[in-house]
Amino acid sequence: MVASCMLRSSFLCPCPCPQLHHPSNSKSNNSIDFCTPIKATASTNNAITPSAETQKHRRPADENIREEAHRLSSSHNFSAKYVPFNADPNYDEWYSLDEIVYRSRSGGLLDVHHDMNALKKFDGQYWRNLFDSRVGKTTWPYGSGVWSKKEWVLPEIDSDDIVSAFEGNSNLFWAERFGKQFLGMTDLWVKHCGISHTGSFKDLGMTVLVSQVNRLRKMHKPVVGVGCASTGDTSAALSAYCASAGIPSIVFLPANKISMAQLVQPIANGAFVLSIDTDFDGCMQLIREVTAELPIYLANSLNSLRLEGQKTAAIEILQQFDWEVPEWVIVPGGNLGNIYAFYKGFQMCKELGLVDRIPRLVCAQAANANPLYLHYKSSWKDFKPVKANTTFASAIQIGDPVSIDRAVFALQNCNGIVEEATEEELMDAMAQADSTGMFICPHTGVALTALFKLRNSGVIKPTDRTVVVSTAHGLKFTQSKIDYHSKEIKDMECRFANPPVEVKADFGSVMDVLKSYLLSKNSKQ
Repeated sequence: MVASCMLRSSFLCPCPCPQLHHPSNSKSNNSIDFCTPIKATASTNNAITPSAETQKHRRPADENIREEAHRLSSSHNFSAKYVPFNADPNYDEWYSLDEIVYRSRSGGLLDVHHDMNALKKFDGQYWRNLFDSRVGKTTWPYGSGVWSKKEWVLPEIDSDDIVSAFEGNSNLFWAERFGKQFLGMTDLWVKHCGISHTGSFKDLGMTVLVSQVNRLRKMHKPVVGVGCASTGDTSAALSAYCASAGIPSIVFLPANKISMAQLVQPIANGAFVLSIDTDFDGCMQLIREVTAELPIYLANSLNSLRLEGQKTAAIEILQQFDWEVPEWVIVPGGNLGNIYAFYKGFQMCKELGLVDRIPRLVCAQAANANPLYLHYKSSWKDFKPVKANTTFASAIQIGDPVSIDRAVFALQNCNGIVEEATEEELMDAMAQADSTGMFICPHTGVALTALFKLRNSGVIKPTDRTVVVSTAHGLKFTQSKIDYHSKEIKDMECRFANPPVEVKADFGSVMDVLKSYLLSKNSKQ
């Protein structure tokens, strides 16, 4: 049976700007207040009538930014729904986002499908101008890099229900020295998604999921809490956003397989943490069984809501390049939702006319947990899960990824590539990046290793504009860095280790050490 009709909610509006009306065949009560002082450029088949700009305002002193957004809200025609992933367009199975559902009737993945016809009533220039006008603002909820693209994320949610820490808007760093010194590249960039509220890109998806849960609870849906299996970062994001909204969070962690910095976050945020004697795949199986029996909302990337937030990082990259498309984007892959999310963000921009092409994507896996890489090397024949072995890139230590079908779809549709990194390769790449001023996570080391291999083989050219996605902050993985620079990792040469030099506490000894160091540096120049 086709799911019940989707519920409508008020559109969030950051300022009392003139309304932009739909074409004449739209109902009069469906006017859109996009709240931007710029004039929209109409697409050829949809006339939009701009009005005069209004004066700048400041909200009353006794009104907070949520209340202001609620007061200035208006209706719209945008909507989204769940549909079976990659289903025939004529297939009639769909679900409201207000339903608690994770799989299609056939057991397959679901995808959030937006009403593209409604979005196409406005051309690419309009959307570019709208998104650009919101960057750096404090207006609720558009100060968030995710919610500044709200029409493309959860168009029907009310501002009162959104749970946000103004995540996103992360730094796109020109890796000038690293690119020049180690790769002979002039246009290498690192998207620091780990510079976020909890130190990882998982915030981008969790703000969307927890906001929708907040909405469901206000609608008195049977949701007593939110649960996830995690190798660290997902649990940190879930616990932080749930704590902000006052929603109980339950976390299944594989015992002794995540860093202390990752473990302390859900504990500090008040999550109910279960340390389980298994790996991530075992935790994932347990949380799926538990959420099938108890009114606990599943927060893992099996839930396609998270991908709606994660795709905004792709849109952000285009924004930061003034809507010019890079040649390559390299993304670390574990459970594989992220590679599809980036594809979805880029593809949506192309379909709605913001850009005319999408970049080629590379998914980088740790060799100790490389099921997608093996699938790619077999020319996409007969995917087989693997038993994931221990890797310093612990967040992608996953042998049976939930989003395998999504990842294959994305890579096949952008002429994508899959690469892998050994433990020594990823740790060396991390050390090299850190030596040029970065402070990255091991997962970013996996992505950089893929870049090294593709540069050495000539696939990526010296002048190709390339973006490496850094998924977490290096401070979450200090022990692995300490072990590397102390040369205490078994069977690893640690070629770029930089241990401290022990020296006696007297002037002569210090001078001897410094002279030796300065002479060695001078000889290399």
